[in-house]
Amino acid sequence: MKSRGTWYVPTLSAGKYTAEKAKQPGFYPAIVAQKALAVSPLMMNTFRTAIGRGVKVAFGTDAGVFPHGDNAKEFAYMIEGGMAPMAAIQSATMNASQLLGMEKNLGTLEAGKFADLIAVAGNPVEDITELQRVKFVMKDGVVFKNEINAGSR
Repeated sequence: MKSRGTWYVPTLSAGKYTAEKAKQPGFYPAIVAQKALAVSPLMMNTFRTAIGRGVKVAFGTDAGVFPHGDNAKEFAYMIEGGMAPMAAIQSATMNASQLLGMEKNLGTLEAGKFADLIAVAGNPVEDITELQRVKFVMKDGVVFKNEINAGSR
């Protein structure tokens, strides 16, 4: 993958979720539960190997496997797998924009690019789970969510 410039889009959330559900008796048929429990650690090992070898990584979640809205947990799983916090954030921003061929419009905060951004209360480099508590959302320059204290302006 590295030598060909192939992007790796891990979906660690899918493995974590299915392994968690596989521990619940009757959630999956026995053969599916067994596979789910075996695959999750393999996914994490593949991720560790890929980042250790310098493979390009972009953020992805396979959110059809688990409930939508939990996608940001992927950041914590990436950190658990050995990725630096800022590298995990960049996997969802500039790396993902490069993978999609949209780096002229997305992925970084620059004049002329789409005004798509989020904000959180704390520093996600210090606590990546801050990205699970989004306080502000802007898409195309339109604010869709704003829970930031207006009195602090």
